[in-house]
Amino acid sequence: MKTARQTTLREQVQLDGIGVHSGAAVSVTLNPAEAGTGIAFVRSDQDHVEIPAVFRNVSSADLSTVLGNPERGGMATVEHLMAALAGLGVDNCLVEVDGPEMPILDGSAAPFVEAIDQVGLVTLAATRKAIKVLKTVTLETDRGTVELHPHDRGLRMEVEIDFTNPLVGRQVFGIDLDPTVFRREVARARTFGFMQDVSKLWAANRALGASLDNTVVVGDDRILNPEGLRFADEFVRHKLLDAVGDLSLAGAPIIGRFRSYRGGHRMNVNLLQALFSDPTAYEVVESVVRRERGHADLGVAMPAYGPDAN
Repeated sequence: MKTARQTTLREQVQLDGIGVHSGAAVSVTLNPAEAGTGIAFVRSDQDHVEIPAVFRNVSSADLSTVLGNPERGGMATVEHLMAALAGLGVDNCLVEVDGPEMPILDGSAAPFVEAIDQVGLVTLAATRKAIKVLKTVTLETDRGTVELHPHDRGLRMEVEIDFTNPLVGRQVFGIDLDPTVFRREVARARTFGFMQDVSKLWAANRALGASLDNTVVVGDDRILNPEGLRFADEFVRHKLLDAVGDLSLAGAPIIGRFRSYRGGHRMNVNLLQALFSDPTAYEVVESVVRRERGHADLGVAMPAYGPDAN
């Protein structure tokens, strides 16, 4: 097969919004970058020190994925942009932000996808490298399980969630990641939260920018957003979106099969750490061009009565 080439944006594009946790206004500019640059963040309001978007630079992964220290040039809530870049196959991009947190926009990756599609991509001369999983790596906690398995074609994603709230319940969704599937089946899935948790988050100075405009809010007996859900299983699709963003912190596309049961940001990042701590578990290979398949699995959604996982 033909060796794949690296890509970057054709020109810069800007988006404006607020941080979901800080509530502060923020502007982000996506800039073209040279081959081999990868994805990097830089704070325009500070010392312009670039932070590569790799798992080794993750400082926190509780409610969102954070690179470095946001008080000293770091960046919070990077997962939705990272998912959009990975989902569309963008290898190189310099992300310039004038604050400590990425804008939440509508709570999904769709605005980032639309911005990238607006300017388009260019193919660079350098070949694209990929991380090929050679043996199974598993991370189990009392919360859930995440795994990476060998897989011959690209990145296979399989995610399952399990919530006691019957409006969410148990949902399963899987895709073979490519730009067509990501745009159609994943990018529009929004972040979500439970009304019962709001007071606790506010008391901790979190979710100060959350609203019905950027978060699916789950009440005791109904979805509070007037427009309802974008997908019947929007919750699990968003968890898969987050996982795409987190796994992109490998620094190159993964060739493997990812499985998650009640996983989250911290578990995803720790799984990458486990993979790269074992030199026999992976190899760096040249990526090849494959035809997009444009297929996603049918998910299931049903009530469940296990512990909540967020």
